[in-house]
Amino acid sequence: MDANAHEELDQIAHAVIGAAFEVSNTLGTGFFEKVYERALSKELTARDLEVRSQVAYAIAYKGQCVGEYFADLLVENRLLVEVKCMERFANEHVAQCINYLKASGLRLAIHINFQKPRLDWKRIIYG
Repeated sequence: MDANAHEELDQIAHAVIGAAFEVSNTLGTGFFEKVYERALSKELTARDLEVRSQVAYAIAYKGQCVGEYFADLLVENRLLVEVKCMERFANEHVAQCINYLKASGLRLAIHINFQKPRLDWKRIIYG
């Protein structure tokens, strides 16, 4: 990835995190993940970012599809966003996200946790 592409991806990630803070500040805590996912999608769209929900990626085993992963959000066709409502991030969430990045061929994902009054997020880089 060249320097310009890296900088553009960082700008997208920064915009996603800013939008997540706006959603968190507006909605507060206590809703299901799907509510935050939809609100985040609307906020990102309002910020002129291309967003798709529940984008399917095939999981291949020896050239055959053995399953699919559905990304919560795909932003600008370059950044995966996983929305969570959980007590805290665990190692298995990071491992899961790395596998999602492998399946999608993308390099960066952001996990966002809306469970607590203070928004929690984590960048996950693959490759």
